[in-house]
Amino acid sequence: MQPKKKDNSLKEFVTRSLTGLVFAVLVIGSIIWSPWAFFALMGGFAMIGFSEFVKLFPSDPKPSGTIIYYFLGLAVYALVGLTGMNVLGFSNLLLVVLSFFILIAVELFRQPKPSWMQIAAGFSALIYIAIPFGLMNSLFWIGSGNINFPWILLALFILVWANDVFAYLVGSTIGKHKLYEKLSPGKTWEGSIGGFIFTLVFAWIFSRFASNLNLTQWLWLGVIISIAANLGDLAESLLKRNAGVKDAGTLFPGHGGVLDRFDAVLFATPFIFFYLYTL
Repeated sequence: MQPKKKDNSLKEFVTRSLTGLVFAVLVIGSIIWSPWAFFALMGGFAMIGFSEFVKLFPSDPKPSGTIIYYFLGLAVYALVGLTGMNVLGFSNLLLVVLSFFILIAVELFRQPKPSWMQIAAGFSALIYIAIPFGLMNSLFWIGSGNINFPWILLALFILVWANDVFAYLVGSTIGKHKLYEKLSPGKTWEGSIGGFIFTLVFAWIFSRFASNLNLTQWLWLGVIISIAANLGDLAESLLKRNAGVKDAGTLFPGHGGVLDRFDAVLFATPFIFFYLYTL
């Protein structure tokens, strides 16, 4: 029985590695290719993540069968994303506020009976999924200075991945003290500290190539991303625990769904946006 268990572990490791590689190639490739490629890719992921979220939200009946949720989710993503890309004027963001009231108005006529819990599911999904995905598109330009290459956007993903990978490696090697056992039993303080340190190392590496931020600003970027990434992971763990599931979806074999892959990025993006906006 022992060899079979080892074979399964090896197979799972290979599956996770290949899926992670394909995912990284897709994301980094779209960033390098063009803002529109990234916009289209993130829009697709946002809609899948939206579907995963409303299915996990504790409402009855589930709101996943209502097309208005997906229409408004895509609309909010597009409005925030295109505004960040300077395609639309800033005043168009007022339509995002209007979408919340449209959601309420539609729910009033839902059959067999309207539910405020379903309105809450829609609100939460717009704030937690659609807006952060849309804000990612603004990172092509914000904080870029006179540099054309999107270093900030690339750093967002690579620093989040560095934090996750090294937190896992350090935690699985020397981790003893649980970070938040009720939500994420596998996370340890040692792993989180290790992820934090290596995130700063990668931020320092970025500072050697990209001059749009100075060293101090790059290191602060690393600090914000590492802390937000941990909070994002715990937030999604709370959502899954409340729903009684292990993964949010099945899109990425060995990793779960869109929310499982983007939990840290979604949480970090708004913090990075506002940090860069204040520089």
